[in-house]
Formats: sequence, structure tokens, C-alpha cells
Amino acid sequence: MPTGPASGYFASGVPYRRLGRGPRTLVVLHGLSFEHKPPARAIATLYGFLGDDYTVYNLLPKPHPPRGTTLADMAGDYATTIRDAFEGPVDVLGTSTGGSIALYLAADHAGVVRRLVLHSAAHTLSDSAKQVQLEVAAHAERGRWWKASVVLARMMFPGEGLASALSRPLTWLMAGMMALTAPQDPTDLAVTVAAEDRLAFRDRLHEIAAPTLVVGGTRDPFYTPDLFRETAAGIPDATLLLYEGKGHAPGGRQFARDVLAFLRAGGE
Repeated sequence: MPTGPASGYFASGVPYRRLGRGPRTLVVLHGLSFEHKPPARAIATLYGFLGDDYTVYNLLPKPHPPRGTTLADMAGDYATTIRDAFEGPVDVLGTSTGGSIALYLAADHAGVVRRLVLHSAAHTLSDSAKQVQLEVAAHAERGRWWKASVVLARMMFPGEGLASALSRPLTWLMAGMMALTAPQDPTDLAVTVAAEDRLAFRDRLHEIAAPTLVVGGTRDPFYTPDLFRETAAGIPDATLLLYEGKGHAPGGRQFARDVLAFLRAGGE
């Protein structure tokens, strides 16, 4: 059973939060964050349904990465962490930007990844998503964290169709929560955005050997359905699940059932 603190930093410098007490190990690579520190419990519990089967380690990249750090570099840090902290390969779930890094982890460090779930992640971002992330990072580097939060929240809640009545209050609520916890130093966000802006992994998808599940929503503001389809088609042993009408990082009971079924299919 796991020992030690429920959150902190590995010897590699990678921050973590541990949840669940299952017999197997699963590593969750979380998405874009304003600051690289142990993920908040509220974020980590998004994958709480895995806690009976797994001890779940929720990770973010090392804090204060130097300018020019790449997604491949971040994947290398994760690979070092997994090799040092766990015995043998582990199941990996990468969500959004964490999924972008997981592509490099699975291709460059195949020995550490047993099965892979890409949750709202693809071989590249849509052009509109890249523009929004660059705008968010630019505001953050000028200390405009409220503006950065609003821009990102508007992307998450575009306010189309029946959701239009809720989009404004949801945007302000999400922006307020993000701005309240914004750090003084924008480095973690800015470096990660710059690295993901260069993501173009389509020609390397065939290098991923781990059985892979690609999960996305047809209304994801960061990725088009075609990007999800292309990602699944390019990975030799991949399955695609597209949830009609769902947005970014879709969850819920069906998602939980589908992810557990895929992971359990791998046996011990």
C-alpha cells in the first residue's frame, strides 16, 4: 500500500497528489496549469472513480522550467519519475496538455507506459486553441491574471445554443477561481504554452506501441473531431471514443465505465 505524504514532490522535482488505494498504479498527467505544484484535490478527484482499482498519482511538470523547454523534455522528467518511483511500466492517462506530453512519453519512453488513455488530447491543437493559449500566456506574462483567466474561461464556455444563458456566469465563476490562485511567476504557464504551440506529432503517432484509448467530445473547443480521429487512426493499437455534444475533458458515468473497461482489459 502507498506510504508517505499524499502530496508533494518526487526526487525528480515533479509535483504529485496521490489518491486511491488500489493494487495497481496509474499516473495522470494533468493539463495546462497556471503553476506547477501538487494538483489541487478538487482537480485530482476528477479521476476518483479509478481509486478502487488503482493508486492514482496526479502529476504536473516540474516547476520553473527554463525557456525553451519542450514537451519531450517534460516527458523525459515524467519517465525518470516513473522509473525511479514505481516498479515496471504503469498505466498512463494524459488529459489535454498532459495528453500532449503523454504522446512523447509513450513514443520516446515506451518501457514506462503499459496502457495509455488520451483524454481530450490529439496530435496537435486546433489553430483557434493555439491562438487562445498564446493570448492567455501573453496576459500572464504582463501580470494580467484576471484577463488571462477570462480568455481561457471563455474558451471553455463558448456560450452556444442552450448553454448561452449559462456561459457568462460560468465564465466569470471559473475566471474568478483561477485568478484568485494565480501565481506571481508566469514561467510555468508561458513555457508550457510555448512548448505546446509547437506540437505537431502526427507523423510520429505510429511510434506509440502501447494500447491506447483516445477519448474526446465532438464540441471540444480545443480539438476538432477530425483531430481526434486522426490521432486514433495514426496509433497502431488505438480505440476512439467520441461523445456526441460533449466539450473539453468530458466526464460522467459513461466516461468512467469506458475508461475502466479499457484499463481492465489489459489484465494485471
